[in-house]
Amino acid sequence: MEDGRSGVPRPPRRVPAGAGTLTQLEAPTRSSGAQPPPRGPWIFGRILAGLLVLIVIVAGGAGAGWYVRAQSLRIDTAAVLTSAGPAVVRVLATTCAGTGEASGVVIDNGRVLTAASAVDQPKSIIVVAQDGRIRRANLLATSADGVAVLQSIGLNESPLRLPAADPERKAERALVGYTAAGKQVVNAVGSEADPEPLSQFMNAAKLGGPVVGKSGELVGLVTGDTVQASTIVPLSKLRGYVAQAPSGVTVGTLGDCPESRGPQSPIAPVLQVANTPLARETQRVLTNYLTLQNQHEFGKVRAFYSPRFAGALTEAQDRDKHLTSYFFNPRLTDLAPDGSSARMAYNVLFAPTATGADGQNCTRLDTTFYLVRSRGQLVIDRTVKASEPAACDS
Repeated sequence: MEDGRSGVPRPPRRVPAGAGTLTQLEAPTRSSGAQPPPRGPWIFGRILAGLLVLIVIVAGGAGAGWYVRAQSLRIDTAAVLTSAGPAVVRVLATTCAGTGEASGVVIDNGRVLTAASAVDQPKSIIVVAQDGRIRRANLLATSADGVAVLQSIGLNESPLRLPAADPERKAERALVGYTAAGKQVVNAVGSEADPEPLSQFMNAAKLGGPVVGKSGELVGLVTGDTVQASTIVPLSKLRGYVAQAPSGVTVGTLGDCPESRGPQSPIAPVLQVANTPLARETQRVLTNYLTLQNQHEFGKVRAFYSPRFAGALTEAQDRDKHLTSYFFNPRLTDLAPDGSSARMAYNVLFAPTATGADGQNCTRLDTTFYLVRSRGQLVIDRTVKASEPAACDS
């Protein structure tokens, strides 16, 4: 051949089936050197997260502990009234110098702690149980901070115990006592560390009332010469007063005055008849009669006597009959439809040495008061026994 080639031309090189085109071929990659190892977890973050979890757990536990502790120091006043109420009594007295009215608490063998201001120079003392039973009592001793120790006769109520150890200063307490109307009530008084002002709920009848803890144990006693001066005598002092060999007390002194008084607040008979205008008018007449007799206002009470009754009973005779008397717990039990008579049951407290007392100091009376109108006003015309008198503690 002219081009210098010899022989048959060589066929073109065959491309193997399935081979990719040039455009499908990958360009060679350039090595960038050794790769760093994967990053491990952030150690500080893990520590911080764990610390936060720990704080939350500790705070939650502390909060729960605080709540549990706070609940353990709280007091349920209704539960306290149920548990301690039977041991809390009402104290009534006729005295030469005392108020004649207080609350008290049974501690053991019929002994009762109360406020000395109620039984200062007593002529007669009784205690009234929660259920209304009446028992005589004698004054044993008094303390300089105003506690009186009485010995009741025949009172067998379950006593309140003093705790073996002092309660926590932040534990809540309650006062159980009586109103002037003789109703038993309970008041929260705060803790020793954070007390409530006693002036918020005190009255004369609550003096001598026990201060109790959550479990109904005796932890204090309210005393004072007046409501404004009331204070809580602490457990540490009460322990000495109630010991078998008492300390800090002196023998109580009986009154030797010829005329003694009981509580001076107004006293109204409870209506046990229909509450009609006539019944309320009769109630007012008998309220004035009882209140003025208790206050020994023997001249003023004559305004509620008819001319006939005033002529039959002189002021001097009235005074002689009631020099040491105190009427209480009156109940209007019957009333004539025309108001001509009213029957009243009531108790009278008096000195055992009074004329006709025969050593007793309290009698249940049941009297019919015959009533008339004088100058348009309902007044007492005469009185008659409706039933025979009986001793209060019978």
